[in-house]
Amino acid sequence: MKSKLFILILLVTTSLFAQRSPESIKTKKIGTRTFTVVTPPSYESNPGKKYPTLVILDGDYLLDPFEGVIKYGNYWDDLPEMIIIAINQGNEEMRYTDSKFDEAGLPSGSGADFFEFIGAELYPYIEAKYRTLPFRIIAGHDTTAGFLNFYLYKDNPVFNAYISLAPEMAPEMEVRVAARLAKITKPLYYYQATGEADLQEINENADALDTNIKAIQNPSFKYHNDAFAGASHYSLVAKAIPNALYFIFDGYQPISMIEFQTKIVKLESGYTDYLINKYDDINTKLGLQIKPRLSDFKAIEAAIMKNKAYGEFQTLSNYANKIYPKTTLGTYHQAMYFEKTGNYKKAIKEYQKSFTLEAIRELTKDLMMNRAEALKGKDEKPADVIEEAPADTPTE
Repeated sequence: MKSKLFILILLVTTSLFAQRSPESIKTKKIGTRTFTVVTPPSYESNPGKKYPTLVILDGDYLLDPFEGVIKYGNYWDDLPEMIIIAINQGNEEMRYTDSKFDEAGLPSGSGADFFEFIGAELYPYIEAKYRTLPFRIIAGHDTTAGFLNFYLYKDNPVFNAYISLAPEMAPEMEVRVAARLAKITKPLYYYQATGEADLQEINENADALDTNIKAIQNPSFKYHNDAFAGASHYSLVAKAIPNALYFIFDGYQPISMIEFQTKIVKLESGYTDYLINKYDDINTKLGLQIKPRLSDFKAIEAAIMKNKAYGEFQTLSNYANKIYPKTTLGTYHQAMYFEKTGNYKKAIKEYQKSFTLEAIRELTKDLMMNRAEALKGKDEKPADVIEEAPADTPTE
């Protein structure tokens, strides 16, 4: 009986975690290649959802730290779920064979074959089998970090984001990468990390690339460089992975207290526009189709209240009705507009509309009806004589 119970618990809990699947492809030029695909916890339970992809070179040892950071970030809704493709490169010989380049600093021989394998064979296989979004990330360490830069040499790069950890660069790469970034027009993210205690040649080339990139005037890409004090060739990886992922997905996170205090509440107007633009950027730049979080609606509500910009409740109501139709959210904001401008009769009617709508979080029908009841008998007042205490700011 105990063994049956254990098996049942195991089956239930396993579905709550990401699933690892060892896979292989018989390629045209480089033989059979093995890799591990990690699907997110929601992959099976949410069959209509698509996910960005992360290709990890040196998947043998980089998979675990990347997966751990992604799991942790997603738990707090700071990072999105994604499909991870970790390519097994087994040993130093295979890594260098896969990353081979010629004297001119371009992929050659087995390096050119491996380069083509990822774009022409691996990705078509992944996209045919798994539900993917077009937003693609690639990551590598030392030799493979230098190799991933070759994808930037293409006019239409395969990847949208690059994570280069202690790169060992091919000749002229520090010049060519910067030159390509200056010309690329599609949104692109580039992250580089080095450690103070690493090899001098690695740091010198990375510093040169950093200088060249910072001189570029091109708003179509985002760039961040970390030079970790005291970090070695290997310890920098643990420091860099969370920085890289949070850099790429900056703006994905729910509105924080700092964002509220430094950006939103200081606006003279356009609080709802801020919310709309935030999620438009998430959807267009990252390819992620997510609904605005209810906590972010609360943050905008708090900013409106704090600045007494009650007219914006109508804009917020229209947006809420678009995103969460048939719920009490839009009706609540419209009722708040009437209540805060002294139109109590109209506010009561709006609150009462919730009787036919679906409750959403704390905006239950009972709460809405109680607010309507509290306004009955109050004298109508023009908005300019209403004394309103500042609302509490949202908590983390």
